[in-house]
Order: sequence, then structure tokens, then C-alpha cells
Amino acid sequence: MAKLLLELLSEEIPARMQVRAAQDLERLLGQGLAAAGLAFAGTRALAGPRRITVIVDGLPRVRADVEEEKRGPRVGAPDNAVRGFLKGAGLDSLDQAEKRATDKGEFWFAVIRKKGGPTDAVLPQIVIDAIRALPWPKSMKWGSGTFAWVRPLHSILALFDGKPLPGQLELGGTMPPLRFGNRTRGHRFLSAGEITVETVAGYSRQLRTARVIVDQAERQAVIRAKVETLCAQNGVALLADDALIDEVTGLVEWPVPLLGTIDAAFMDLPPEVLTTPMRAHQRYFATVKPDGSLADRFVVVANMITKDGGTEVIAGNERVLRARLADARFFWDQDRKVRLEDRLPALKDIVFHAKLGTQHERVARIVALAGEIVAHEKSGFFKGVDAAHVEQAARLCKADLVSGMVGEFPELQGTMGRYYARHEGLPGPVADAIAEHYAPQGPNDRCPTAPVSVAVSLADKLDMLTGFWAIGEKPTGSRDPFGLRRAALGVIRVIVENGLRLPLGWAMKADASDLIPFFADRLKVQVREQGVRHDLVDAVFALGGEDDLVRLLARVKALQAFIGSEDGKNLLVAYNRAANIVRAEEKKEKALREKIAGAVDAALLQAPEEKAVAAALQAADAKAGPALAGEDFTAAMTALAELRAPLDVFFDRVTVNADDPALRLNRLKLLNRIRATIDRVADFSKIEG
Repeated sequence: MAKLLLELLSEEIPARMQVRAAQDLERLLGQGLAAAGLAFAGTRALAGPRRITVIVDGLPRVRADVEEEKRGPRVGAPDNAVRGFLKGAGLDSLDQAEKRATDKGEFWFAVIRKKGGPTDAVLPQIVIDAIRALPWPKSMKWGSGTFAWVRPLHSILALFDGKPLPGQLELGGTMPPLRFGNRTRGHRFLSAGEITVETVAGYSRQLRTARVIVDQAERQAVIRAKVETLCAQNGVALLADDALIDEVTGLVEWPVPLLGTIDAAFMDLPPEVLTTPMRAHQRYFATVKPDGSLADRFVVVANMITKDGGTEVIAGNERVLRARLADARFFWDQDRKVRLEDRLPALKDIVFHAKLGTQHERVARIVALAGEIVAHEKSGFFKGVDAAHVEQAARLCKADLVSGMVGEFPELQGTMGRYYARHEGLPGPVADAIAEHYAPQGPNDRCPTAPVSVAVSLADKLDMLTGFWAIGEKPTGSRDPFGLRRAALGVIRVIVENGLRLPLGWAMKADASDLIPFFADRLKVQVREQGVRHDLVDAVFALGGEDDLVRLLARVKALQAFIGSEDGKNLLVAYNRAANIVRAEEKKEKALREKIAGAVDAALLQAPEEKAVAAALQAADAKAGPALAGEDFTAAMTALAELRAPLDVFFDRVTVNADDPALRLNRLKLLNRIRATIDRVADFSKIEG
């Protein structure tokens, strides 16, 4: 068995694209190899600032002969379908195909036999196809070429079984092709000349000698370890920031952490004002003191070893940060001179969306909706909340968007509003709600719990959802430019985590009625991570009219626990036996559904077994009804599970389709009644197995 090593060396690739690109290249190569009948033991993808690499293990040196069957159109199909089949199979005529009978009729089949041969004869085209098919969020052309890639591509290292693969990638225009080879380059500044790679095993070792850690996981571990050691040596600790570590891993090939100092004149600024320019603009790591407060030191991870031990690099980064923080100081001082209330008129100049008006108009909607949320919630969560606080927080929640600080650092929206509100002496719940109404913005973001914050957070998100739904701007499979999925997940989390009994239906406008199914899909995404089956969510949503998420989830979780029990299995079996008979008869007679919808005629119950089922149904319904009303879903399902035993006897001894039409209809009514009663808990027809 042999190995394949493929490295694509280019100008610097954006950090956020590297790992995905390496994974895509790994996937495309794997698909190409499989299509060529080449089995392999495994693949490994590596990503870095200037290169993406894939290593394939366990490839055969010689391909075996393969035989593939391809089914074509039905015998007698139109000529166009036949011609397409012949072309796709590489056949000249139907004489080269086979006619076979199947359970669906007689079809044409082609048997395609592919001769084996040296693996390296087909690898070059597989590599070229993978490179050309590699999807990038953005790509560019360079020189006179027509080939588009994320950045100008410098070289292609393709090594198979210790030897360079023959092949080349055409760049188009007047540019010469990129020929495959066995050479690469190390660090742009810390190594010189080309590196000849002779073995896959030696690839990473040779690059490390040339100051490149090619494995992103190893590079990240080195960064984390070196940064933490550097901080510990200087009496501070790294402020946790996994996302920044991921990004910096994609910016450096040979990480060299250095510790800089923040000018003391800026240390009285709010911590977020200090860390945001460091993180978002400079990719510096913040540090904290032993007591958890922000320290006056920052870490920059350089991609360079300098003769002076990094002294000039540190000084340069300190100068850049000083200028950034000077701007922040100016905005901080100027913004506090203007009250949030006085900023509201400026929101009229900010368009939220061309069809949804300005931010000023949106704030008016949020104010109204926040008040309605407090009034509609039924669990008492908002009992005692100051309505004036809710109104004020909703009115001021977007005011900091027109502040200088947020204009310079948009990441601080909400955060600065809270600081400015506190500076003005506004009530604490109002200040907190201004900051917290954006939350949660992701699965790891903290959910607001204070009543004022909860009301404004829900109003903000529900206004977005109903507004964009009303103008037809709904998410698609590949696009969600307004973050509506995130908004819906945020609504779900705020409601569920705070136990709010808030029916969503009242918030949905008539032209946004399909928002409930959208929430159902988002709910499935969320509960799937908690191990809840999606079909059970479907079964509860199928009841219709259920827009109380707390009650819905309680029903779903009770259903999942119940279905896994013996009683649950019994209930599902009983339901399916009854429902299958009724469905089969409904298919035969279109009007039957209406006929069997009425009550069972007790006078027509003849057999002891059907009388027993009717009595059991009445008893189960008497227990299940109050349990459902009290939201004790487990008790309701346990009561209904008692139908299994009498139903088993009924099916064994009673003929539903009796000769007497009246008797048959009454027995179908009985089974339909069982189906309808059980469906009060959930639509059991949606439950898989």
C-alpha cells in the first residue's frame, strides 16, 4: 500500500476559511478516489496560513478491474431517455445493454467494466478535479489567468508512493501551468529556498525544520501552551477566548507569543472598551489578575523570531494599541455628554430595512410588543415588574447605536448603552436590559433572566421575525442574512429557560402564520442536542394549535420517556393496530371519515370484547382528560396504555368488517374513537417505531 501527499501552497488564506477548505479538499479527493474504484485506509487534512494539505493512506499501487451496473430507462421508454442512458454509460447502442425484468417492470441495464492499471495513471486527474471543485466563499483571478482560487496559487506538491505525480493545473490565459512536483517552501521569512519532499513521513518534519508547524491542531496547542506559560511567568492569566485562539492559529505558521503593556492612562476605561479593540482589531489576547480583574498586559502572537527577542515588535504593537485606545477614550468622554433619551431622534436617520422602516420606527414596535408580552404571559413571571422600567428599557435599547463608541466598535452595541445608562443614573433593570436584550446570540451565550431584560429581548427578536416574515424575507437552505434562525433559537431559549407561559400565536401576524412551523424546526435543532427524538416533536406539533413552548416541551419529554417504557410500547402497538385498520378502510371509502367521526352506538355493541374495549376507553378517557388538563402528560399516557390488553383480545376475536353494515360502521367508530383519544396526547402516527 502507498500514500498520497497533496499540498497546495498559496498566498495567505483568510484564517476563517482554512480548516473548511482542507476538509473540502479531503472530501473531494475521497470522492474522486472512490469513483475511480480506489479504496484507501484513511485521510488526514492539515490547514495553515499559506497551505492546505491532504494525506491519503493505504492506496493500492495498482487498481483492480471493476465492474459497475447502471440501470437505465424502462423498456419502451422515449428515444431521448434511451439516448441519455447510452451516452452516460458509454455505449453505442442498446445491443450493448441488457434487458432485465424487475418487480417494477422491464428495464435496460448497462454493465460497465473498467480495466485496472497503475494507480498513478488516474491520480493526476483526480487531484486536478478536486482542486477545481474546491468551493471558496470568495475567490479571485490573478495575472492573465482564468482559473479562480481564494488567493494566487504558487505550487502543487503531489507525491505518491515516494515519487512526484506527473500532472499540471492549467491556469488559463497566457500564464504557464502549475506543474505537480515534490517541492515546497517553509516559513516566508525564517527559511530560505525550496524543500524537496521525498517521503510523506518526512513532510511535517522537514517543514518544522523550516519553521512551519503544518498541523493546525498541533499549532494551536503550541500557542495555548506558550501563551499560558508566558502569562504565568508574569503573574497574570490568559482571559479565555477560544475563538481568538482559533483565528490566531490561522494567522501564524511559527507562533512566538510576546507580552506587551497597556498604557496606565487607559486602564480606567470599561473592560470591554479595552478588550474589544485588542481582540477585534489587533488579535491581541487580554489578561487578568489573580482577582479576575483586567490586567494591564496583553499578548500578541507574532509569526517571527527577531534578534532583539521581540522588543521592537512589542513596542510597535503597544504604539498601535495606544492609538486605538486614544480613540476609544475620546468616544467614551464625548458620548457621556449626551443622554440616551436625546439620541433617539437620530435613530430616524438609520434605516433598519427599506420595507420595515427606520430604527426609530422599530423601537416604537419593540416598546409596544414588550408591553404586550408582559400582559400575555400566564405563569406570573412578570408579576410585580415595573411597567415603566419595561417601557423605558425598550425605548432606549437602540439609543447607543448612534454613539461614537458603537460607531467605531459595533461589537459594543448594548454594552455601551448599559454604561451610559448607569452614568445617567437610570434604574439598574433598565440599564441591564439595554445590554442584555441582544442575548442570547448563540448556544454558549448566557440567556437573560431578569424580567425587564426578558421582555425587551423577546420583543426585539419577535419584531425581527414577524417583520421579515411579513415582507417575504425568509431564510433559505443556504442563506439567512438577517440571522432569523438565531433569533428564533433565542426566543425559544428565553421562553424555555425562564419557564414562560407565553403563547406565540398572538405575536404572529396573519401574513406570518407559517412562523410556527419555523419555530418547530428550530426547536428540533435545539432538542436534538439534548437527545430528544425529532419525530416526537413532530407528533406533538401535529396536534395543532400548540404554541406554548414550555407545555409543548414538557409533553415531548414525557412522551420520549413514556415511549421507552413497557406501557409506552403497549400504547403504540394498540394505537397502530386500531389506526391501521381505520386508515385502510378510509382509503377504500372516501366518505367513511365523516361517517365514523360520531359517537359509538352503545346499543350496537354485541360482542363482550367490543363492550370491554368501550368500557376501557371510557375509563381511560376519564383518567386521561383531567391529567391532560393538569399537564400531567405521563399520567395521561399511562391511563391510555391500559387499552392495550382489551384491544388485543378484541383484535383476536372480533371481526371489524362484519357483514352487517351498521355493526361494521360502529366497530370502525370504536377504533376511530381510540385513535382520536390517544391523539389528544400526541399524533402517534408520526412516531417512528
